[in-house]
Order: sequence, then C-alpha cells, then structure tokens
Amino acid sequence: MTDPRIKILRIKTGVVKRLAKEKSMYEREADQQRVRIQSYKDQGKDEHEIKKQEEVLRESLMMVPDCQKRLVKAFEELKVLLESESDLADKEEYSTAQKVLEEAKAQLPDSELMQYS
Repeated sequence: MTDPRIKILRIKTGVVKRLAKEKSMYEREADQQRVRIQSYKDQGKDEHEIKKQEEVLRESLMMVPDCQKRLVKAFEELKVLLESESDLADKEEYSTAQKVLEEAKAQLPDSELMQYS
C-alpha cells in the first residue's frame, strides 16, 4: 500500500507549482496590458477604451498580492512537510517537491525570500 504521506506531498507540491504559475501568469498579463494601454494612447484611441483597458490592468494587479499570499503559505507548508518527512528523501516525489520549492523561490517577495535562504 502506498504511504499516505506521499499523496499529501504530491498534493502540496502541485499547489505550490500551480500558485507560482498563476502568479507569474497574472504578472505577465499585467505587463501585456500596460503595453496595450500605451499602444492605445500612442494611437490616440478613444479615452473610454483606454479607461476600460486600465480597469482590466487594475483587476490583474489586484490578483497578484492574493496569489502571492497563497503561494507564501503553500510554500511554507511544503517546506515544513519536507523537513518533517525527511525519511522520504529517497522517493521521487520528495525530490520533485524540493525542485518545485526551488523554482517557486523566484516568485516569493524579497522579505519572504530572506527567511528561506
């Protein structure tokens, strides 16, 4: 029978991976939106269209802190799990979780990053 800790490890790893990807996506979307707004301004588009695009930008920017907060929490939970279940270090899921944590560090704010260095 499979160790239930492996299942938990897989789930928490997936959560960290998904949240890091989601945060990155919102940031990329916001950058694209900024470019679109500048393009609209350069083209002299209608002020109403520009305002609508700025609204879309604000919505994307509002999602980033929420994703950030959830990512920090999930990151911490996975890190604690890895520390407490070090006897699973020979399992593939354990090394995958370590790799996901390392990749997710880039998505953490600088203040949080200092804790995990």
